[in-house]
Amino acid sequence: MSKVLFIKANDRPAEQSVSVKLYDTFLESYRANHPEDDITELNLFDLNLPYYGNKAITSMYKRANELEMTTEEADLSQTIVQYLDQFLAAEKIVIAFPLWNFTVPAPLVTYLSYIMQAGKTFRYTANGPEGLASDKTVALLTARGGNYSGDLANAEMALRLVSQTLGLAGITTPELVIVEGHNAAPEQAENIIATGVDQAKTLAATF
Repeated sequence: MSKVLFIKANDRPAEQSVSVKLYDTFLESYRANHPEDDITELNLFDLNLPYYGNKAITSMYKRANELEMTTEEADLSQTIVQYLDQFLAAEKIVIAFPLWNFTVPAPLVTYLSYIMQAGKTFRYTANGPEGLASDKTVALLTARGGNYSGDLANAEMALRLVSQTLGLAGITTPELVIVEGHNAAPEQAENIIATGVDQAKTLAATF
C-alpha cells in the first residue's frame, strides 16, 4: 500500500477548468486501479494557508533553533510543519494546477514555500544544494489555454516554477500531462481536452 498525496490548486468547477478535469480523471482512474492505496486530498483553496512571509520565516527560524516563540509563531510553524511532514511521508504525489496570468495560483506558491525547507527537502553542500526528496514519484497535471511550447515558452512560468521548485528537492523527472491551446483554437478545443483527459486516465492506471 502506498501513501498518495493529491494536491489541487484550482477552485473552479470541472466544467469550467481543464486542470480540474485532469485532476478528477486522474483521481478516479487511480482509485480504480489502486484500491489498496492510502489517498489524501488537499484542495489548496479550501485550506486558507497563511502567506509565507516574515512571520512564517521567523517562526520556522525560531523553531529550528529552539528559540522562544509567541503563540502565533508556534501555531504558524506547526501549520507549516504539518504540511511539510505530510509531503515527506507521501510516496506518490499528484499536483494539478492551471496557468493563470503566466504563473500558478497564489495558494500553490504558498504551499511550495511551506514544503521547501532547508534540512528537510533539500540541504546546502559545498557543491551546491542537494535534494532530499528524490524518492518521491510525482505527476504534474496542468492546463493552459494558449500555446506555450513555441515562441511563448519563456512566458510559461507555471509548470516551470513547479518543476524547478521540486527539482531543488531532488524531484527532477516528474510525469507530465499538459493540455494547451484549447482557448487559442476553440474549434479544436474538444479534441485537445479529450486527448489530455485520456492521457491523465492512462497515466493514473500505472502510476
